[in-house]
Amino acid sequence: MNSKNFCKLLFMCAFLFSTIFSNAQDWANLKRYQKENAELKIPAKNEKRVVFMGNSITQHWKEKDSAFFQVNPYICRGISGQTTPQMLIRFRQDVIALQPKVVVILAGTNDIAGNTGPSTLEMILDNLASMTEIAKANHIKVILCSILPAYDYPWRKGLEPNIKIPQLNELIKDYCKKTNTFYLDYFSEMADDKNGMKAELTTDGVHCTPQGYKVMETMVQEAISKVLKTR
Repeated sequence: MNSKNFCKLLFMCAFLFSTIFSNAQDWANLKRYQKENAELKIPAKNEKRVVFMGNSITQHWKEKDSAFFQVNPYICRGISGQTTPQMLIRFRQDVIALQPKVVVILAGTNDIAGNTGPSTLEMILDNLASMTEIAKANHIKVILCSILPAYDYPWRKGLEPNIKIPQLNELIKDYCKKTNTFYLDYFSEMADDKNGMKAELTTDGVHCTPQGYKVMETMVQEAISKVLKTR
């Protein structure tokens, strides 16, 4: 290898290392919404601001039905692939600092898929509970959502989400009862007889079609109206 090619290889290695190191330093992807958060004005006096916190299902929601977020005072803070520990890290920045009246938390399926390493169902619930407690401590009402049904994960087969998701949803539901938190049960409305998502509601068994989001929109609008009426 001549010196010119060696320099090119060295440069490429340095670039790859810096990219990997940079991504590792922002494990929770805190930079994703920092600019949008800085540009966001404080809520108007009578604004009923709602933040949607989640993963790709939440992120794609705005992409597939942008009008839902434009017509309503709703802010999307979903990041594809994220797990609950990542969301917990960015929760103050992407939820609390935006001063919403309500936060809608839809998370946990990527934890079951092992996106950031192995997690028990109890570990996932702990992270959801921590987000809920932080929100309530800041006078923000919480809608804690069931995880959407999935028979299997296309990117990681054989983890039995059709069994684990209902189990985790029961833990979430029980936690909500004990803490007087609103539980939004998407699962029961969207699941088929095998605990997968109904075919017409999903693109790949995990993510939603526009029809799937319409089902969710009707349910979450009703939930938001209810929690805003509570003291």
